[in-house]
Amino acid sequence: MGTSRLHILVREVLPNIRAPLIVVATVEMANAILIEAALSWLGFGVQLPDPSWGNMLRSAYENLRTAPHLVYPPCMAIFLTVLSLNLIGDTLRDAGDPRAMTPR
Repeated sequence: MGTSRLHILVREVLPNIRAPLIVVATVEMANAILIEAALSWLGFGVQLPDPSWGNMLRSAYENLRTAPHLVYPPCMAIFLTVLSLNLIGDTLRDAGDPRAMTPR
């Protein structure tokens, strides 16, 4: 039709890939948090004395018989952070979906 590639990218492609990219970015941030916590819990991630939720879980696991209540704060922090990232990604996807903006 005579339009340039830049015009096609900006007007047609970018609005349609924006929502999936936002979802992928937020899910990958949540995955990075979970992987870092798992590696730190196993001893391969962030080393002490640097703070990490995985290190906190490892310390709580070592003291599980004497202080089982220490497990809950890092678990809840990881859970709430990952949940909020997923919900933010879902909300941004709904807000930026070009198909949802056009009347049907």
